Amino acid sequence: MAQSTVRRPAAAPKGPGVRATPVRHGPSNALLKVVMALTGAVFTAFVFVHMIGNLKVYQGAEHFNAYAHWLRAAFEPVLPHEGLLWILRAFLLLCLIGHVWAAALIVIRARRARGPHPRRRIRPGSWLTRAMPTTGVVLLLFLVFHVLDLTLGARPAAPDAFQAATPEASSAYANVIASFSRWPASLVYILAMLALAAHLIHGIVAMVADLGIAGGPRFWRVLKLIALVLGLVIAIGNITIPLAVLTGALA
Repeated sequence: MAQSTVRRPAAAPKGPGVRATPVRHGPSNALLKVVMALTGAVFTAFVFVHMIGNLKVYQGAEHFNAYAHWLRAAFEPVLPHEGLLWILRAFLLLCLIGHVWAAALIVIRARRARGPHPRRRIRPGSWLTRAMPTTGVVLLLFLVFHVLDLTLGARPAAPDAFQAATPEASSAYANVIASFSRWPASLVYILAMLALAAHLIHGIVAMVADLGIAGGPRFWRVLKLIALVLGLVIAIGNITIPLAVLTGALA
């Protein structure tokens, strides 16, 4: 009887000029990109709807305060006061944790894969691509400031004139005017909206690609145009508010 020959796998080459292949633990990069794409879609929808709500400030104090109060009192008594807001906050927080976690892992793995001597002949991506981690950090820091300013009214982020909402009424309009009357707060808001535009313009296209949606050259051209328009509309729509306050158009 012939004996079967068992071949052992060849040993990995060793030597000072050979880099060992890193062992990757945890979820695959493909899964991480899907997590980023899905959570990114949630945030894109949120910032668009949030911008529409913000623009209600141009309808006057009464209308804007009524809108802010409705958000807190929605679906009462089925939900407790601010129940809808807390549900949305919890959901967005989970999405934020997933988005930041996936992005951090991808960035760390990419840097490890390049090693201490990355090749410089590879053509770099666009500046929007390279700026994604930076704009992401800027937006994360701005989110903390924004919550302290117009949600919690925590000083020194919030103005001294901040008025907390009550179960009966909201002072959202007065809080917006008081906050954006300070030019440093308005400047922070404007710069954050520019970072948001850059993040969205590249992120929307990357989101579609990471979800495996295929298309021809025309599809990608149209998608890039949609991402550009949407990113600029959201940013400019929000930027008009601090500018209107600083120039006295809103008071």
